[in-house]
Amino acid sequence: MLIADDQALVRAGFRSILESQPGITVVGEASDGRNAIDIARKRQPSVVLMDIKMPDIDGLEATRRIVAEQAGETAILMLTTFDLNEYIYEAMRAGASGFLLKDVRPEDLVAAVRVVANGDALIAPAVTKRLIEHFVRAAPPAVPPAELSELTPREAEVLTLVAKGLSNGEIAADLVLSEATVKTHVKHVLAKLDLRDRVQAVVFAYEAGLVAPGD
Repeated sequence: MLIADDQALVRAGFRSILESQPGITVVGEASDGRNAIDIARKRQPSVVLMDIKMPDIDGLEATRRIVAEQAGETAILMLTTFDLNEYIYEAMRAGASGFLLKDVRPEDLVAAVRVVANGDALIAPAVTKRLIEHFVRAAPPAVPPAELSELTPREAEVLTLVAKGLSNGEIAADLVLSEATVKTHVKHVLAKLDLRDRVQAVVFAYEAGLVAPGD
């Protein structure tokens, strides 16, 4: 994985935590977004821990470029000092897999890295849900996109529950389905809506009006 942050002490702290864990290798450090893009292009890490505010090119633009170049190969975890930051919503739309606060507990940092490395995109779903609600609250009424008609009623139901922050296991229990069946529904939803991951599915559901702030 790659650690991108303009503060050397922060990078060193995260590196120390992550490299102490089995199966996690830090392939590089970057002090700004441009450096992060260059290293990601050369080393192709499975996960980038990306600070959102950096000099030259910030984490948001770096995320856009890395995801555009390495879609499906590199997952981005955004780092921020604030748990409600307007840039994070844009970062998720750009393809970031989730976000972490800089004061994250070591065990939660390691767990988050493992989750996105395994292709499960939504980190801290309750927090991510609150973040999205914050920025769609003032948006105009959504017009359901035509792509929604491609979903079966069950797939639309699964998408709605994903947007509410439920895990596959929780959705399975709620709908009385097997977890394997839920995973299949989620896969079909992402494919039919041409979405990269669960984070984009959450954003899509809010913008389409399937879920409203406060649900």
